[in-house]
Amino acid sequence: MIKLANNNLSQHILPSSATMIGVCITALSIIKLARFSGLALWLGHLLALNSLVFLTSGVLSYASMRSSRSMRLEQYADIAFIFGLTLLSLSTVFMAVVID
Repeated sequence: MIKLANNNLSQHILPSSATMIGVCITALSIIKLARFSGLALWLGHLLALNSLVFLTSGVLSYASMRSSRSMRLEQYADIAFIFGLTLLSLSTVFMAVVID
């Protein structure tokens, strides 16, 4: 797993996760307001799932700042955040292909 020196990473993951949730909500709102159909509906579901991944990352990073098991929780928060970024990148590619 990832070796972390101290609890400083969680202090960066928490606000970044909240920002990325906002990005997902903004993209989801654009899709809903434009009333896309077909594959774009799957994109909406993917973005909603992605916001939940970032929420998980934020909750884990907050818990790591408050817990005695901070290293393990911080590792999980980091993994969830990287997974969320990957999913958001895939969503962006999907958006570019689906929406003409």
